[in-house]
Amino acid sequence: MPKTVADVMSRNPILVRPETPLKEAIQILADKRISGLPVIDDTGKVVGIISETDLMWQETGVTPPAYIMFLDSVIFLKNPATYERDLHKALGQTVGEVMSKTPITITPDKALKEAAKIIQEYKVHRLPVLDSTGQVIGILTRGDIIRAMATE
Repeated sequence: MPKTVADVMSRNPILVRPETPLKEAIQILADKRISGLPVIDDTGKVVGIISETDLMWQETGVTPPAYIMFLDSVIFLKNPATYERDLHKALGQTVGEVMSKTPITITPDKALKEAAKIIQEYKVHRLPVLDSTGQVIGILTRGDIIRAMATE
């Protein structure tokens, strides 16, 4: 019988809120040796993910986009909106300012193979697992899938 997300997901994941101080989230990631946390609002609905990738901007900073001057106009060679987003992440002080918004999620009844396809297609490292009411009941990571493959 094919495995489902519910068979291999980590249950009761640690959750944070958008107003959680960034230092607190970083400490949780370091102490628990995990790479990301679902972010929930006051109703328990998932609104984002804070991950190591999001936090790297804090350490590396951002480089302004390249531009050229032409007839007294500035022409950006890369999208300046991307720079603004990255700058916001680099300067953010709360989880909400740095998190990736609108995360890709999955339900516990989905086949593990389908979850693996989603992770590969969207190039994400984890999927919050939601129940029928939209509450986070677990998290499925690439590592969970690899461990499930090892037991087959």
